[in-house]
Amino acid sequence: MENISVVIITSNEEKNIGRCIDSVKKIADEIIVLDSFSEDKTVEIARQKGAIVEQQEFRGYIEQKNLALEIASHPYVLSLDADEMPDEILVNSILEEKSHFLHKAYRMNRCTNYCGRYIRHGVWYPDTKLRLFDKRIARWGGINPHDKVELNASYPVKHLKGDILHFSYSSIEEHIAQNNKLSSIAAYSLLQGAKRTSPVKFLINPLWSFFLGYFLRLGLLDGLYGFVIAVNVAHFTFLKHVKLYQLQQAALQKQT
Repeated sequence: MENISVVIITSNEEKNIGRCIDSVKKIADEIIVLDSFSEDKTVEIARQKGAIVEQQEFRGYIEQKNLALEIASHPYVLSLDADEMPDEILVNSILEEKSHFLHKAYRMNRCTNYCGRYIRHGVWYPDTKLRLFDKRIARWGGINPHDKVELNASYPVKHLKGDILHFSYSSIEEHIAQNNKLSSIAAYSLLQGAKRTSPVKFLINPLWSFFLGYFLRLGLLDGLYGFVIAVNVAHFTFLKHVKLYQLQQAALQKQT
């Protein structure tokens, strides 16, 4: 049977980290927590639960997750956020693969719990993620804060049964605050990647985001929260483009 390292990055996750660690004990041969100098009890809880804790100033989501891969002792890694956990079906699927690992990479669906309710439609489900992989052929890439695992060659990827359960926002206020934070990170990352926007996109892109999530992806079937999520996804898109535009204008002014 192959060994698996479970890696988790944290920053003030005392309400989540214990649940996350407990959920992977059946499949993990080591649990690595890379913490960004949390000011709460995250580190204390993680160590009590048996995790190996390392600390590093936060460099960005992609950068932190790649550093966590380097710390992991075993080639096969399951990467989770502190507010995530595999459900029992996914745990059993991973245990079955662990006996032989015929693939280099595995993906699974992620199901988000929003304000106490699991969301089964819209752009948030199935929200397929590649999270179990041989770190020798993969790295984290993408654009912060939307990181993703990138394989260094074309390998077949197997889809596993079961879900990663994602305990996201316990309140709408929390979602709005996070929209503001993450849209700033996204705008800066886009600027660094030479991406550009325009006032036309302030209107078109948020409207498309709402239409896609609420109507085309059937977010309306999730009731009130399906509508709230669609609106907030559109709001995030709007903020991202407006902030990117502000950064563009500031850069132009410096050049003149």
